[in-house]
Amino acid sequence: MGAGDVLDHHVDPTSDRAVFRQIADHLRMAIRTGRLEAGQKLPSEAEMMEHYGVARMTVRQAVAELKSEGLAVAEHGRGVFVRSRPPVKRLASDRFARRHRKGGKAAFLAESETVGAKATVDRIKITEVPAPSDVAERLKVQSGEIVVARARRYSLDGHPVETATSYIPVELARGTRIMEDNPGPGGIYARIEEQGRTLDRFVEDVSTRMPTREEAQLLNLGPGTPVFRLIRTAYDLEGRPVEVCDTIMSGDAYQLSYELPAH
Repeated sequence: MGAGDVLDHHVDPTSDRAVFRQIADHLRMAIRTGRLEAGQKLPSEAEMMEHYGVARMTVRQAVAELKSEGLAVAEHGRGVFVRSRPPVKRLASDRFARRHRKGGKAAFLAESETVGAKATVDRIKITEVPAPSDVAERLKVQSGEIVVARARRYSLDGHPVETATSYIPVELARGTRIMEDNPGPGGIYARIEEQGRTLDRFVEDVSTRMPTREEAQLLNLGPGTPVFRLIRTAYDLEGRPVEVCDTIMSGDAYQLSYELPAH
């Protein structure tokens, strides 16, 4: 698709909306309607200057808008491209259902299959650390008490989408596959339940913010892309917390979807 196929609108000089924002609107619409596809190069500055009859700075301001929204990314010496995005993963309320663990699938793998994406995990690091104060409060242990931390990064079809660190009481983790890179079929929840600590419920706190520099690098986030922070606490049938998971998720890779009873 050439520039003429994309640049099929003209700016309205009588509009109250700045010219560079009108140009950004046209490009944004082309991306959202698929006329500019992921990985495709945007029209060049020269093409846009000629089509719109504007100065180079005006074009650069328009493109900067798309970059700030995480829609476009510049590649040195090559131009500006539509940012490739991972498959959108539905964060559903049933993702920790026991049927998934019985089927030998951890939650991330089970949900990835619903969008037809290949799930991978890397950057696995297992350590024993003092519990951070907010984690200690949720686990009902003393602040600074030693717990097992399992940190990892998840990807869909090669796109990093989330990092997660699980904090588990040492008595539930030491001497089990929870201390190994691969905790086995069903993930760490299956290993916890094997010890007689049947899971009963999960409590999640979700917030949004802009990523730290390290998070943006780990998740390959473009400028202007926010993250979800989800902190989940897992409880057994006796109401005892057995795990706290602190997850950072790419804001453009997830849709929160919950089914709530009306009674």
